[in-house]
Amino acid sequence: MSEDASSYPPIEPTTFDLIVVGTGLPGSVIAAAASANGKTVLHVDSNPFYGSHFASLPLHDLSTFLNPHFTPPSSTASDGDDHTPVALIQRPLYSDVGISCHAPEVLTAEHSRKFNIDLCGPRVLFCADKSIDLMLRSGASQYMEFKSIEASFVYDESGRRLVSVPDSRSAIFKDKSLGLTEKNQLMRFFKLVQQHLAGDDSGAETSRISEEDLESPFVDFLKKMRLPPKIKSIILYAIAMADYDQENTEICEDVLTTKDGIDRLALYNSSVGRFPDALGAMVYPIYGQGELPQAFCRRAAVKGCIHVLRMPVIALLMDKCTEHYKGVRLSSGQDLFCHQLVLDPSFTVQLPLASSPRDPLRESLQVLGLRDVKRKVARGICITRSSLRPDTSNFLVVYPPRSLYPEQVTSIRALQIGSGLAVCPSGMFVLYFSTLCHDADQGKELLHAAMDALLMLPESGHPESNTTVQSDIAAEIKPTLLWKALYIQDLTMDQFESISYTPMPDGNLNYNDLLDVTLKLFQKIYPHEEVFPVTASPENPEYDYESSLES
Repeated sequence: MSEDASSYPPIEPTTFDLIVVGTGLPGSVIAAAASANGKTVLHVDSNPFYGSHFASLPLHDLSTFLNPHFTPPSSTASDGDDHTPVALIQRPLYSDVGISCHAPEVLTAEHSRKFNIDLCGPRVLFCADKSIDLMLRSGASQYMEFKSIEASFVYDESGRRLVSVPDSRSAIFKDKSLGLTEKNQLMRFFKLVQQHLAGDDSGAETSRISEEDLESPFVDFLKKMRLPPKIKSIILYAIAMADYDQENTEICEDVLTTKDGIDRLALYNSSVGRFPDALGAMVYPIYGQGELPQAFCRRAAVKGCIHVLRMPVIALLMDKCTEHYKGVRLSSGQDLFCHQLVLDPSFTVQLPLASSPRDPLRESLQVLGLRDVKRKVARGICITRSSLRPDTSNFLVVYPPRSLYPEQVTSIRALQIGSGLAVCPSGMFVLYFSTLCHDADQGKELLHAAMDALLMLPESGHPESNTTVQSDIAAEIKPTLLWKALYIQDLTMDQFESISYTPMPDGNLNYNDLLDVTLKLFQKIYPHEEVFPVTASPENPEYDYESSLES
């Protein structure tokens, strides 16, 4: 904290229906939803900015956040008449952080403040996914603006080039990298998928894919459709966004079923053309992903939620008789009480809360854990002075498994964002990389291979130079790396009796799984309340959202 919290005026009132600690996206959604249902909500954060692990930060603030120096509370002060403080401890959620600047004369202090770097990248929003629907329903969309992700590419190891992902009939027709036979095969497959989805809506059985095929691995179904390896790779990893090598089911940790694969294709297909100003299936918020939690915080404030930044919670207040939670103690020394508490995942309780081994609430909350809580996410951020594609600024790149080296068992995603989205100074580009991993060594090896395939370190004394690399197809220019960060993020989800923890950013490209967890958590806290109920005089967020899209 940059300011002494004890100098803050006391918070009034002192009792709330809900206290949310941490302004990350899940906590901000829960605070906004509770406020929309008439609950009294206090939303606090020890940071001087909104977003927590979902924030977009300048370079210096990013380095500080990734390398925190937690100061344990010196004292939780005296007991109250009927409660005892139990210390909350903040734990590091990032490890093996490595940051290197190859062009300090280019990335000056003045330039550093012009960056808005996502902590949880790469991340995009599909035009038809749950995050868009939630923003429209809540009204948070009126506080945001978006631009299109212009294209998607797959890294082709055979020619060391980026191959376009055809995401519509017109794109398939225009794609010069596909032969006529491949175009016809892809057209027939998409037609089959559309007929199956139309059959779901109409109830017709003749056009539906069989239940046996739906339960089988998606890769087997694609083989059954006689799709060539190149097309299979595009569908599996660049459209269905599979994380693991689907061809090797013996070592694949998450086999994608045909049903799930078709659902993901349906999301992609329905995203294309949903909004007139969106060029493709995906959009990205101007000023970075940190705008999402801020939008929900603004929505919560309109409904009466109180927000206080630079205010750590240092202890829980436990009832002396029942040993159950009843409130929190702030670093200012003030005690506040509430019926429900939602904590940022960086907190852990120093002492276990009293609970029977068969506590039904504890057991019911276990299902809220993210699917891959025991895994880690390796994330990387690079800054360059030129685009990977001279004619495109904002695009996605997918490295399918084994496209970089034989032992690569996971897909790697990279997202390039240009200065037109207000995330970096003019003429610069930010690239985000991520992949799932089991340990830091595996994660770093994967990301280094992905970065080396597309980027070059600057020559000594020439940080702005580009390097020409000959490929099997044509001469290509690799952008020169100016700045790089690599870090490993834990996926943590804890629950303690009536206290709920929000999830960390997961390894997905969009927010669908994370929002599923968040909304289930809200329903557990308030089982009889509707998430963002429609009011008697609803606003028109759909119009606001469409008007905020820029191509």
